[in-house]
Amino acid sequence: MSAQREYFRPLQRLRMRKPYTIALVTLLAVLTLTVGVVGVERIANKFVLYIRVARLYTQDPPRKIVMPLQVPKNQISNTWHVPRGANRLHEGQDIFAPRGTPTYSATRGYIYNIGQNGLGGQTVSVIGAGGRVYYYAHFDSYAPGIAEGDYVTPKTVLGYVGTTGNAQGTPPHLHFGVYTTTGAINPLPLLTDRPEPEKPGGKRVRG
Repeated sequence: MSAQREYFRPLQRLRMRKPYTIALVTLLAVLTLTVGVVGVERIANKFVLYIRVARLYTQDPPRKIVMPLQVPKNQISNTWHVPRGANRLHEGQDIFAPRGTPTYSATRGYIYNIGQNGLGGQTVSVIGAGGRVYYYAHFDSYAPGIAEGDYVTPKTVLGYVGTTGNAQGTPPHLHFGVYTTTGAINPLPLLTDRPEPEKPGGKRVRG
């Protein structure tokens, strides 16, 4: 009888290990499939972006940022925390401008999300120093060629003013939000007027 136990013991150990083996094989299969579908280059780009974002968290956020539109700051009506519906407050500033007006990044940073949602419509999110996230919404269209992971500056066009998302039926505008690690903050005190664009000859264009 003891000989039979000794004979079956390796089989029992094999049965015990079988679920772990199946789980390991399944995990490897999923990883292989993910690499095959997503692509090695895309995964590498994401990894590089995470490293860059980690560095941004070690830096101090800017005290001032540039207006994302060529619109004077004094023309903005403060819409911070204006009620939106029954149980929501407006977490940002609405900056009105003609449809198709170029929207620039308000700061240096990296694009970490380009996507669409019900409230914001076509949106772009940029992460900057201090881990601040700058959120641009209601785009009519995106700037050609932008991609997640791109480095941007205040001269980078992200998209064009529109009415996508829940802005349909309203005048075209940009919803601009700023989020810290503890939540949304009012962008208005941070904003400064955008310098006037220069003509090809070096002279500034007055609006």
